[in-house]
Order: sequence, then structure tokens, then C-alpha cells
Amino acid sequence: MDNRVPPRAAGPGPRRRDRHGRGMRGPIAPPQVPLAASRADAFADLVQDSVERLERRWPQLADIDFLVLEVPRLRDRHDEAWSDEAVPLGGVIPAREGRRARVVVYRRPVEIRTKGRDERAALVHEVVVEQVAELLGLTPETVDPRYGED
Repeated sequence: MDNRVPPRAAGPGPRRRDRHGRGMRGPIAPPQVPLAASRADAFADLVQDSVERLERRWPQLADIDFLVLEVPRLRDRHDEAWSDEAVPLGGVIPAREGRRARVVVYRRPVEIRTKGRDERAALVHEVVVEQVAELLGLTPETVDPRYGED
């Protein structure tokens, strides 16, 4: 006796995600806990924390925009390709034509070079200090006396 079940036709029927009657999946964690924050949000928080530490000492930083980008572009606005062996961790865009100065921190290169949250926070702070120092024409040790101690 040949009782084979014919294959189900893969037609345009509705796909069901609730296959076992348990209800639709919800979020893993409520939005107010740190687990719910994405890696990009957590990284932006590290940059913001670093900026707030520096603003206490340098109030003029309120006139600078701090940005987080995923990766640096191969060419900047001046068509200069960065050809160094190392990928930049941050950059500075000086103020011009009514635009505020900008400090950029590149998320992926920093994340790749760090293992844990504390190490990442320290590297983010170093990058922010270095870029602010370049923008203000100062040494990093002048911007943050604790620079390089970690």
C-alpha cells in the first residue's frame, strides 16, 4: 500500500509565524534596560559621556557637533585618500561658511580594536580628546590631564 503524502504546494498563501499557538514573539527585553539598546546606541552614549566629561573643563565644546559614523569614507571632501596602514578612528571637520565645527568618531574601527565595554569607553575617550585637541590647536594632555594614563 502506497500512502505517500503529496508535497504541499508553495502557493501564495499566508505565512504563519505563530505555528504552535504560543502567540507572536515580543521584545527580548523592555526598552528601559541596557540590553534593549543597540550597539550603535551604546556607542553613541560612550561618545556623549566623553563629551560631557570634557565640557566641564572646556565650555566652548558646546559650539562643536560630535558625530558617530560607522566607517570612514575612502576619500574625504578634499579628494585625499587616506593611504595609511591604519584606518582612522576619528576625524575633524573645521567650521566654515556658517557651519559649526564637527568631531567625528568612527564606530566600527573602534569596536574592532576593543574587547570589552570598559576598554571601548577608554578608547572612545582618547579619540575624542585627540580630535578636540587637534581642533583647538592644543595637546591632548592640555585638553584632558588624565590622557594616556589608562
